[in-house]
Amino acid sequence: MDRMVLDHKAITLHSDYGSFDRPLGNGEGHEKDVEAAVDGSTSGMAQSSDVYQRQPLLPGAPTKGKDRWGGVGSSSDYYEEDDNDKIDSIGHQRAGLENGSGIVKLDIPAPLREEPRFPKEKWKTLIAFFFLVFNFILTTTSLAMVHDRVPDRNVYGPLPDIILDNVEAQDWALTVSEILIVIGSNSAMLLIIFHKHRFIVLRRIFLVMGLLYMMRSITFYVTALPIVSKTYYCSEKANHTTPLIITKRVLQLMSGFGLVINGKHTYCGDLIFSGHTVILVLCYLIIKEYSPKRCQPIHWLVGITSFVGVIMILVAHGHYTVDVIIAYWVTTRLWYIYHTMANNVQLKQYGPNNFLARLWWFPLFKYFEKNVGGVVPRQYDWPLPWPRRFLAKHPNRDS
Repeated sequence: MDRMVLDHKAITLHSDYGSFDRPLGNGEGHEKDVEAAVDGSTSGMAQSSDVYQRQPLLPGAPTKGKDRWGGVGSSSDYYEEDDNDKIDSIGHQRAGLENGSGIVKLDIPAPLREEPRFPKEKWKTLIAFFFLVFNFILTTTSLAMVHDRVPDRNVYGPLPDIILDNVEAQDWALTVSEILIVIGSNSAMLLIIFHKHRFIVLRRIFLVMGLLYMMRSITFYVTALPIVSKTYYCSEKANHTTPLIITKRVLQLMSGFGLVINGKHTYCGDLIFSGHTVILVLCYLIIKEYSPKRCQPIHWLVGITSFVGVIMILVAHGHYTVDVIIAYWVTTRLWYIYHTMANNVQLKQYGPNNFLARLWWFPLFKYFEKNVGGVVPRQYDWPLPWPRRFLAKHPNRDS
């Protein structure tokens, strides 16, 4: 039979339990104990048990039972360790003990803090702009075609409306509404230009406006309602429509940006839902969302201005009341849903519990927002490379 050779140093130093040795002359007692342990003799084992006593080096040595650590009471809470942590902890304990210091050093890595990233992704902003232009052309094309299907005002009068029936039409009110639209649009655009993350904000606005234009092109085309105003000028209807006629009408409408004050919007039928209300509400939502929180007076001013603009549309009999209400509901719901998903990482992914992922435009949203790392902060900077004194670095403020 082969005999095992035990290293006394390995037993004494590298064990998790300490040992003390009663010296026997010239080490004979220890050698006998070792040989007895190998041979399995009882007498030797008895002597070995007398010589070696198993005692924990530290009060924190693991014990069986409810307590995880020997020096901790039974009611104490503790953190479970995985296998790797146990190995590292044992290694540190042994190293400290071998060095004679008796101190156990635990290496705790510093927590990783990743700041959210907001990449510009200018090409995505350009794609969103093309999406907006495409749907604006789609809307004007729909209006150019529905113009010939609008009921004749000499035969069909306006539909009953609880508001319009009690308000006398004022043609000047539509001009006031469109002037407020121009002021609100320019104010919102100025804010976006000075926003630090202007490309993210721009593509969000382009995508939301593109979706609204697409929905408008469908709603007012499928159902042609009688004209609201009895004095609003509408171009003559054509006996037959050709692609050339439709193209000329589209170019005329686009050249006036859909506003009556430019003298280009002379085709009727775009009633449900109100495009004027959409722009007025969007101007308020943009300024409210992306301007500093401390600008509450400006938020109130923009909100009141938008509300007055909507009232002027009704005073001018430019739209039915239902057109205005639907425009408000659709615009605000789309804006709030979009930004709710954009500000929550979980809602940017497909999942069985994310019902917003079933929206038909969710793939577009996911493409444009997947690299935006969080809530876009309210930060601003100078957008031009000159003058350089405006490019000095200053701490950004989110207030």
